[in-house]
Amino acid sequence: MIHSTAIVDPGACLAEDVEVGPFCVIGPDVEIGPGSRIGPHVVVKGPTVLGARTRIFQFASVGEDCQDKKYAGEPTRLVMGDDNVIREGVTLHRGTAQDRGETTIGSRNLFMAYVHVGHDCVIGNDCVLANQVTLAGHVTVGDFAILGGLSAIHQFCHFGAHAMAGGGSIITKDTPAFVMINGNPAQVHGLNLVGLKRRGFSSEAIRALSEAYKLVYRQGFTVTQALEEIRRRFSLAETETFAASIEVSTRGIVR
Repeated sequence: MIHSTAIVDPGACLAEDVEVGPFCVIGPDVEIGPGSRIGPHVVVKGPTVLGARTRIFQFASVGEDCQDKKYAGEPTRLVMGDDNVIREGVTLHRGTAQDRGETTIGSRNLFMAYVHVGHDCVIGNDCVLANQVTLAGHVTVGDFAILGGLSAIHQFCHFGAHAMAGGGSIITKDTPAFVMINGNPAQVHGLNLVGLKRRGFSSEAIRALSEAYKLVYRQGFTVTQALEEIRRRFSLAETETFAASIEVSTRGIVR
């Protein structure tokens, strides 16, 4: 299952059925879960944990030292869940001692060609990052988020669950859950209604989110007033997720 030209450090821990392609380099302190397939010319550096059924395509670099100038070789980590797909040329960096010390990625995510995930990022589950998406350090991405090709997110930004960014978006503010954004700088263009319907959100939840969106973006309230009004009018989990994604913002939300 391991090609004769691959170099696997004795300190790496690979499940018995892991496939490793030609000319790969798997370093020490790397754990790779069962059912995983590592394509040719892939480098995985530790400390890194890859969950079950990870699929990595050629020329990806996973778990490398981060590009933060403060990084001085501390033993930081990259931890990924199960069923992630990492396409050609993707770069996923470990964390820094100055922050969490770990870059954390959930399960069932798709990283298309040449995506970059910087140090200390936190990515949820079921996300799609299209070709050449770039996340600076300390970025948080919620579950089921979709980032169009060539989009870039500034460091320390939050991108909410079920939100969607159009291709080429430059995102320098926090993006609330469930919304669509686009542009340079990115601006909000309504709710991600198609995504909500495809994922089976109820009509009641979609109507409530539409009203909550209007309270934030259309009624002239301050953010604080809008959040108070949302919680006074609605008690759904979806509207609370929307409100909470705004409440945690430290950079201000996309306008």
